[in-house]
Amino acid sequence: MADQNHELRKAGLKVTLPRVKILQILENASGQHHLSAEEVYKTLIDAGEDVGLATVYRVLTQFETAGLVIRHNFDGGHAVFEMTQEEHHDHMVCLDSGEIIEFVDEIIERRQQEIAEEHGFELIDHALVLYVRPKA
Repeated sequence: MADQNHELRKAGLKVTLPRVKILQILENASGQHHLSAEEVYKTLIDAGEDVGLATVYRVLTQFETAGLVIRHNFDGGHAVFEMTQEEHHDHMVCLDSGEIIEFVDEIIERRQQEIAEEHGFELIDHALVLYVRPKA
């Protein structure tokens, strides 16, 4: 819990039990790095924590503002959250299962940089999402 307390303080947030618990859930999301507010809430309820859904939404928004998490609005505005990572990655979203796959491709990264430069721009940031289905 000391790590979460430090992260919250470093982000300029007061250490509260709901914030610590939600941060722990996001950090420990085993194999599933992208969680919705509802999934975080369900995990809290399953653990016997007395935290309301409105609190979960409020804390996730605070975390986003503080730079601790990134909000993604994949497939029709359904928001999911992942911990901010130092290494850039892109996403594939399976339209059948909803699974979110993270990937890094140096050729795509280099080509995006080249395209921006060809048009007289400096690439500052980007988000690439590929919507996929399993091959039949």
